[in-house]
Amino acid sequence: MALTSEPILLVGGTGAIGRLTARALRSAYSDVPLLIGGRDLAKAREAAEEINQAEGVKIDALADDLGLGNRRPKAVAVFYSDERLASLRFAHSRGIPHLGISSGIFEIAPEVATYMLAPGSAAIVLGYEWLVGATTVATLEAAKPFGRLHKIKIGALVDNDDKGGPAVEEDFARLGRLMPAALTRRDGAYMWRSGDAAKVEFFAIDGARMSGIGFSSIDVAGLAAATGASSVQFDLATGVTSSRRRGEPKSTEILISLIGEDRQGSPLRARHAVFHPGGAAPLTALGVSMILERLAGLDGGAPTQPGLYFPFQVLDRAAYLARLKAAGGSLLTLEPE
Repeated sequence: MALTSEPILLVGGTGAIGRLTARALRSAYSDVPLLIGGRDLAKAREAAEEINQAEGVKIDALADDLGLGNRRPKAVAVFYSDERLASLRFAHSRGIPHLGISSGIFEIAPEVATYMLAPGSAAIVLGYEWLVGATTVATLEAAKPFGRLHKIKIGALVDNDDKGGPAVEEDFARLGRLMPAALTRRDGAYMWRSGDAAKVEFFAIDGARMSGIGFSSIDVAGLAAATGASSVQFDLATGVTSSRRRGEPKSTEILISLIGEDRQGSPLRARHAVFHPGGAAPLTALGVSMILERLAGLDGGAPTQPGLYFPFQVLDRAAYLARLKAAGGSLLTLEPE
């Protein structure tokens, strides 16, 4: 039976993160209707059957209405690289908030252009921060004792047993192929690290030394603008996470190192880590679901106003960290390096 009230539309909702997002929304809001959109109608219906108040629909990327007719969602999220910008065009032309999570930092021009030509239409969220807000929300929370930040170093650790779904693999293959250098801010200037200059080491939560490489994440630009830090870099490593070294299941870790001055002007260093026991996908779904609830006003507040946003501008920091804790994750305080 077709859902009659305004639903949340998950384009590509049949994938691993889409299904986790649907479950997260359903857990927080038992009656919000969901449209699980996919290119394969049978798979979309199968995914919708996993939760109540959900309907599977076929997405037609060549149609202006995505094949949805007169349906008008409260908000739209897309979980794969949408080269045609089909979901963005559909949403923005109708004044519907939109969240995309699969683009690279070098692919933001179409979304920026769409916003610039109709800035009053609806909210557009550039959701391709690492794990959709997990890094930036935690970093900004960890930065509260600082009066001034000089350096931010992020080390994302993905367990080599944490495979994700096909769309995730496609995204990483595309980003690695098209953007081998890592956008970095160093001493106030933006530059690109590549080759040996992009090779790094950082320490996991349990102190194990991890070998990684620079990664071009939009977190670099967002954190630099938000904090004024003159040096910001993002590095990525794949290996055994601290939980698995303890004999527990895989997890995901984000290591955050901060250097600056406290509010009295004295030198200050801090190191923190975001931990989620389920791995990267459920942490991503947490951010997506909370952004969608804010965009649509499901939490009781007014829907997000038209604008162009980073995830950390939409997410409520305290609410996010509380939801992370409820899911078994945490923002840990570690000894500075």
